[in-house]
Amino acid sequence: MAKEMFVNLPVKDLPRSMAFFRALGFDFNMDFTNEQGACMVVGPNIYAMLLTEPFFRTFTDKTVIDSHSQVEVLVCISVEDRAGVDDMVAKAKAAGGKVPREPQDHGFMYGHGFQDLDGHVWEIIAMAS
Repeated sequence: MAKEMFVNLPVKDLPRSMAFFRALGFDFNMDFTNEQGACMVVGPNIYAMLLTEPFFRTFTDKTVIDSHSQVEVLVCISVEDRAGVDDMVAKAKAAGGKVPREPQDHGFMYGHGFQDLDGHVWEIIAMAS
């Protein structure tokens, strides 16, 4: 059986977050999307659950951090090539995201990243072939 991965992220404004990620080219599985959460398809068997903060809190007794000033997780997605990295970061910026640092070229890997509307950090990488 193939494993599936679900990354759960709290969001303040679900429709706005969905519009942001649609602008980056992501789609949603509407079978698992309602007013409390949206199932963003990242890749085969990989999903990001964008959950309204009140709904997210029902899954934990811990404090939900302010992801604009603190970080708990860095989400990393690979794309085909360097142009794909730059394209996704440009789309994120155009859709209202922030670009906190310059791209990193390590020879074997090129990466850049962005913060989404809720401050979650998304790293985008392309491996040299």
